[in-house]
Amino acid sequence: MEEYRKKVKDLFSVKKKIEALKVQGKRIVFTNGCFDLLHPGHTRYLYAARQLGDYLVVAVNTDRSVKAIKGEHRPIQSQDERAELLATLSFVDAVILFDEDNPLKLIQDLVPDVLVKGGNWTEDKIIGADVVKKAGGVVKSLPFVIGYSTTALIEKIQKEKQL
Repeated sequence: MEEYRKKVKDLFSVKKKIEALKVQGKRIVFTNGCFDLLHPGHTRYLYAARQLGDYLVVAVNTDRSVKAIKGEHRPIQSQDERAELLATLSFVDAVILFDEDNPLKLIQDLVPDVLVKGGNWTEDKIIGADVVKKAGGVVKSLPFVIGYSTTALIEKIQKEKQL
């Protein structure tokens, strides 16, 4: 089995790992998203998120939840493909799939030290911010990387197809 596949974990495994790391004084960073077509905006954001702590958990929406959020024609790539791509990034420590429309349950279960979202999210709109802050953690909204988005990539492909 390729080493990166070991990074794709279930809730029990991630929770157990986080508990062990917290005992060692390590800082756990959590973020989530669809990550449908991985692009430089994603990788720059995830790299910056990892710099905020010692262990980065990336929660990825399942195919069902992406459809609920983004519409019937999404995702482009399956949940397993998206998780695999994220797991290959050296600065991502764990990838976990979640089926809910938002990550609140995961955040409540894992209680990370740092909760991160992209700059298009204001802190008052970040789901789970209250849970993390109540536990003494911090919430960060990282600057949005201009010029990159999955929607823009899809639109570009559709335009090219019409030419």
